[in-house]
Amino acid sequence: MPAPSIILVGKIGAVLWMRVDGKGTFQNSIEVKRCFQSVIASGTKDFVVDLERCPMMDSTFLGTLTGAALNLRESGGGGLSILNANERNQHLLTSLGLDHILDLDVEGTAWAAERKLVCKELAQCEGQTAPVCKEEQARQVLQAHQALTEVNEANECKFRDVIQFLEDELATTAGVGAA
Repeated sequence: MPAPSIILVGKIGAVLWMRVDGKGTFQNSIEVKRCFQSVIASGTKDFVVDLERCPMMDSTFLGTLTGAALNLRESGGGGLSILNANERNQHLLTSLGLDHILDLDVEGTAWAAERKLVCKELAQCEGQTAPVCKEEQARQVLQAHQALTEVNEANECKFRDVIQFLEDELATTAGVGAA
């Protein structure tokens, strides 16, 4: 059984640094979203996501990163940088058109001073122990895929069925709860 993914975070000056140790998937996307929301609310505007130890990401995780970048734009600026992405992850980011909203550092030169400090400053994300209900998970997956289509309309045909399925499932869940 593979080891679970761990999301490590820390503040390096005014920058939130996040390192994904393991796969970036729908299973850890809620904790990532909660972390981003918390630091955006506290005024942090610059995010770095270090993918050096992340072998792959699924569409929900990619959509969660995209949603955070969109939230930064809406809240008045800042940016989300992606560092140390392997070839597979770089391909995913560019093929979905996310390199236009996320700052993809393929040369390995961005945030040079912060890279030296980061190892001492990272700790496990607080959101990893918070429980997640099925409806919250479905809503997160839906929002992540909607963010992917918002950023690049070519993604709409790729994720149309997923979005429709989740919208239908959430509508059914809401109807059951209302009865």
